[in-house]
Amino acid sequence: MRSPQGRTALVLGYGQIGRAVAREMAEQGWQVRVIRRSADTPAVDLDGGIRFERLDRDEPGALQAALRGGADAVIDTIAFTADHGGQWLEVEADIGSLTVISSVSVYCDAEGRTMDQAQGWGFPDFPVSISEDQPTIPPGPATYPSRKAALERVLLDNARRPVSILRPGAIHGEHSRQPREWWFIKRILDARRCIPLAYGGDTRFHTSAADNIAKLCRLTSEQPATRTLNIVDPVALAVREIGLAIGSVYGVDLAFMPLPGGPIGKVGQHPWCIPANMIMNMDRAHRLGYQPAVTYQDSIERVCRSAEDMVRSGILLPDYLGAEFFDYEAEDAVLAGW
Repeated sequence: MRSPQGRTALVLGYGQIGRAVAREMAEQGWQVRVIRRSADTPAVDLDGGIRFERLDRDEPGALQAALRGGADAVIDTIAFTADHGGQWLEVEADIGSLTVISSVSVYCDAEGRTMDQAQGWGFPDFPVSISEDQPTIPPGPATYPSRKAALERVLLDNARRPVSILRPGAIHGEHSRQPREWWFIKRILDARRCIPLAYGGDTRFHTSAADNIAKLCRLTSEQPATRTLNIVDPVALAVREIGLAIGSVYGVDLAFMPLPGGPIGKVGQHPWCIPANMIMNMDRAHRLGYQPAVTYQDSIERVCRSAEDMVRSGILLPDYLGAEFFDYEAEDAVLAGW
């Protein structure tokens, strides 16, 4: 399956992760093709030597067509369901190895509690450092974590080719349509300098730079095996430290109002809002020779500028960044009584 001109990689998706993966692979000598659904797909990225194809993975025969001639490595950055995993089983004869992006949200504690059930059941009681041996949620179609768990199980239980499952935390990178950082950026641009943070701003939801994810994708493609791997940044920053890093991009000093408990309505609620730490262990990736490409502080300016560009282009998707999370009148009422 190896091309005389070098190793071939097929990357599914060209968002914040897909772009970073395609660049990383191309820079390291891989021949890269990117599949995306966008109508503005170019034929080739002349700077990076990356070829593009417009394709919908859910169209019958689409992946078979994309894999004509085979691929040494496939990296799927947009797999979310068991069906997406099953699609690769149908074409695995044409694949050398497969790397798929999952999520740390699949982890649960000994009582079966998960992140998405925290409101009703209480936040999971995770160990100080969560390894890949931590139990995971039962697979199913109901929630994002259970769908990711179903994706994992389909591939880990049935694939005959090497499959690497990568579990990132709070992803950040350029070209994101839902950048968590916008929660701080907009407040800074709106001249807000005192910002309330739930749980004192001290909890840590481990972040994952797209550049770091991309580097591990390359390593798993170069060292094929079936495994699960955490992929997070070198340091798990507290939320207030994330805010300070973003403030430094804009040359402003932020002050924080540490709410001792959870949000007051939406006041103090932010995209990293968890009541206890979720810090991942990276020992297994390090044993592959992985070393981080960037720290959070290394990449944050590019992330911020990209978020601003996305807003100006009108393609930022609000989700948890909707207007209700920027209710300054409610914030001022809480600040006044602080």
